[in-house]
Amino acid sequence: MTVVLDTGHSPSAPGATSASGYGEYAFNLQATDMIAHELQERGIQVIRTGHDGRHWPLRSRAAQAHAADLFLSVHHDSIQQEWLDQGRAGEFAGFAVLASMKNPLAAKSTRCASAIGAAMRHVGEKPSLYHATPVKGENRPLIDRVNGVHRFDDLVVLKSSTAPAVLLEVGVIINPREEMKLADPHFVRQYAGPVADAVLQCLGWRP
Repeated sequence: MTVVLDTGHSPSAPGATSASGYGEYAFNLQATDMIAHELQERGIQVIRTGHDGRHWPLRSRAAQAHAADLFLSVHHDSIQQEWLDQGRAGEFAGFAVLASMKNPLAAKSTRCASAIGAAMRHVGEKPSLYHATPVKGENRPLIDRVNGVHRFDDLVVLKSSTAPAVLLEVGVIINPREEMKLADPHFVRQYAGPVADAVLQCLGWRP
């Protein structure tokens, strides 16, 4: 069993900015380091992309999944600039999971997305749900409201992967209170194991 584990963004393009000014990439790297460890502990071969500080084009990341059983990309969220300008950063918290119906194995992608969302809920996290808001830049319909799974058909790493593909937004780093939790290695360890178990569950793997 092989999983491609993608660390979203890169040092040169660090993604969203946290409440205290840190780039998203650092949060993504800490998360994928621990998830990779947990997957390997369960006997899963892990192919990593985006973890080495190099610039990885999106299609190059997805292409690594040609012989894999799952592509999992890990990110951390921000919010729309309009909401930031309104001083609403503290209102948004929680995880989101994304899947593309243009992926050739869309049903399996959705099943794995729901399993990963359920794992996040199991450790006490709640889905953010705001990506379904019908405004420009959001409007990502919910596939599984309970487990925070949204449909995002044109996300390149999801639709281009030949394996089932899921993107996990662990939490909202622009929220100051949420950022503190998301940066804490103890919290990362808390969800990394359940996420690894969810991957095994959705793929039907028994170590």
